[in-house]
Formats: sequence, structure tokens, C-alpha cells
Amino acid sequence: MAELERPQRLQVMLTDEELAALENWRFEKRMPSRSAAVRELLRRGLASEGFLTADTGAKSQDFGVLPSSHKEEPQRSPSDG
Repeated sequence: MAELERPQRLQVMLTDEELAALENWRFEKRMPSRSAAVRELLRRGLASEGFLTADTGAKSQDFGVLPSSHKEEPQRSPSDG
């Protein structure tokens, strides 16, 4: 049997509401699987807390979250008013 790219397995129990929210987000973002959606949400959550950082110049489309035709709007800082 071929070695898995992701050899670690994590089992998560969700309520019906949590699963519905995950599925809705997954389909809206065109994620290929529940696992991909969970990994992306986990990455985003950890990054927001400063535990993960993307490579300089990385865009969300590099992670398969947004279609390549999507144009990103400039980020506004709180000081922009």
C-alpha cells in the first residue's frame, strides 16, 4: 500500500449545526472535500492566532480557496477610518 501524504488521522465529532455550517462553507468555497475544508479552516484559525504564517506573496487562490478569476480587494487597516 502506498504511503499516505498525511499519515496522521484526527477524528472530530460535530453537531448537526456544525456539520451544516462546514458543508455550507465548503460548497461556497468550492473545497474538494470535508477534509480539505477542515484543514483550511484549521490553518486559518491557527494563522489568525499567529501560529502559522503563509509564505510572502502567497494568495488565497494558491490554497484553492478562491477561484483564480476572483479579484482581491485592497486590505484596509483600522487607521484608514
